[in-house]
Parts: sequence; C-alpha cells; structure tokens
Amino acid sequence: MSNELLQALHDLGKEKGIAPEVIMEAVEAALISAYKKNFGSTQNVQVSVDQVTGDFHVYTIYNVVEVVENDKTEISLEDAQKLLPSYEIGDIVTEEVTPRNFGRIAAQTAKQVVVQRLREAERGMIYSEFSDRESDIVTGTIQRIENRNCYIDLGKIEAVLGPGEQIPGEEYEMFDRVKTYVVEVRKSAKGPQIMVSRTHPGLLKRLFELEVPEIQEGVVEIKSVAREAGSRSKLSVYSHDENVDCIGACIGAKGSRVQAIVDELRGEKIDIVKWDEDPALYIASALSPAKVVDVQINEEEKKARVIVPDYQLSLAIGKEGQNARLAAKLTGWKIDIKSETQAQEAGIDYGQNDVYDVYEEDYLED
Repeated sequence: MSNELLQALHDLGKEKGIAPEVIMEAVEAALISAYKKNFGSTQNVQVSVDQVTGDFHVYTIYNVVEVVENDKTEISLEDAQKLLPSYEIGDIVTEEVTPRNFGRIAAQTAKQVVVQRLREAERGMIYSEFSDRESDIVTGTIQRIENRNCYIDLGKIEAVLGPGEQIPGEEYEMFDRVKTYVVEVRKSAKGPQIMVSRTHPGLLKRLFELEVPEIQEGVVEIKSVAREAGSRSKLSVYSHDENVDCIGACIGAKGSRVQAIVDELRGEKIDIVKWDEDPALYIASALSPAKVVDVQINEEEKKARVIVPDYQLSLAIGKEGQNARLAAKLTGWKIDIKSETQAQEAGIDYGQNDVYDVYEEDYLED
C-alpha cells in the first residue's frame, strides 16, 4: 500500500470527521479480508500497517498447545520452542506470510471493504451526533420536495419533514431556511433517518428557551405547552425569583421576544399565562384573554367548572372551542364553561369565596 493512498485515506477520514484509529482498523480489516479471499486461508491472520511508509505485513497466528488438534491455528510446544526456546503453553506464535504480489491484489479487493467501513463509521458518528439532539431545534435548507415531504439539508445528513409535521397553510420553497424540532432519530439500512417537525409543542418550548435568557438561566421555567400549530398556542410559565416577571420576560421589551417567535411560526398567536400551584387560579389564567368570575374544582375527577360573565362566554370558549380546548390541554383539567345566566338557571351557586368553590360531583355536568 503506497504512502499516498494511506495519506488519502487519512484526508478522507479528516473530511468526514472519522478518527485515524477507525481508519486504520478499517484498512487492516480490509487487508485481512483480501488475504483470506484470495489465498483461501482459514488461519488466524493479523495485519500490521506502517502508518508512515504504508508498508504492511501479514502474519499467521498460532496458539502454543500441548497437543495440536488444528494445525491451522495451533502449534505444538516442541515446534514453538524450536523457533524460540522461551515459548510456553498458552503463548502466541506469529509467522509472516505476506505474499509477494499481495499489494496489487489487496488494492483491488480491499477497496470496497475500506469504503464500506468508512461509510459505516460515518453513519455511526452521524447517528450519535443527532441522537443526542432529539428534542432539540435544528436549522437547515430545503433541498427538495417530493410527495409533500420536505427534505432538509442539515449539512452531514438530510432530515425529513413529513406532511403531518408541517404547519397547515405554511408554504415551503426550495432553498428556504427553516427551523425544525427533532422528533426521532432512526437507524436504517441506508443510514440514520432524522424525523423533524414544525407542529410539535416542543418546537415552541425550545424557541422560547433560545429567545429568553431568563429561561436559559433557570430563573423562569416553562411549565406546560399546548399548541394547535399554525393557529394558536398557550404557554404557562413560572418565575423562581419574585423580582422577575415571568410573563414580561417572555414577551420582552415592546414584545420583541415573543414577536420573533411569532414571526418564526408565520403568525401563530401565542398566549403566555402564569402558572400557579392553585389549580383554580391556574385554570382562570389559562382561559385568558377571557375574564373569569369563579372556578369550582373537583380534585378527584380532575374536572373544573368555570363561570364567566355572559359577554365573555364566546371569548372563553373560543372559535370552534379552541380557547377552552387549549386551556384544558395546558392545565390537564377537564373544563366546563358556563355563563352567569346559565349558572343561575341551573341553580349553581358561585362567588361564595373570593376565588372558587369546591363542589360535589353531582353538580358537574359531563
């Protein structure tokens, strides 16, 4: 093997980010494969490659035993001691068996093995790199669009943005740069497959984590996210420092922080609400921008009845029930919304306490 070829392999490995040790292992494995294929050897073989000159040598390996059962892999103690008197049972004897014309044969036969090993090593590195980035944001360029699938170039590999992971109504063009959320990294025969999403709630969460320093520092915490991609989302946040306004931190000066995220999501509306350990206060906040008169909760059933002013009923429910639906997803509670008139007609007492009443299960309507 010429020094030039060895240098070319090292350069290739450097370009692909593959360690020199991995390349040499691939070269040695390729030479062993070439030797056994071309010389029909069933012996234990070892190859040594000089990383400076490119010279290589093939050795047959024998185990020193008392009684030889397989002369292809074993040598008797008596024969071993003829070569070197210090040999003992269990030692290993090596004998050079490098064929004269092996260089030319090895170059032809080993090429595919080396290329395959390098490809496998590269795939393994890419998989390791991106498997650590699951639940993270990646930025790439749309390379092609086929059958409504967008293939995004991430540099070393393509990611797939499937139809179901695309924001409804969002149009994608070739060479657009997009931010996506890594949902899953799969191993396949053709190498790693990166599945990404623009609709996953995790995308919204990670965008706020990147945009808001207080979240990165751990002062403000995102407690929950509910999202209907392309339309509206709700985000509940909590401040671990009473001097830091968690909602204000997420909105930013003149709305700059939240607006940057809205622009990235092509106009998706985002409600930011304050998380509270009191479920009644939390549910009331989650129904923002609607004003809430009273919240009555049933801890056992994880259900809540919310009373709102008559003029706020449609706002609390939202278009096609969206506001109530998102609030339920955000809080994890089933929410039944009634106007004050409806509550009075149903004989429901409310407003007894400043915030909410705990009520019996019989009063709750499914």
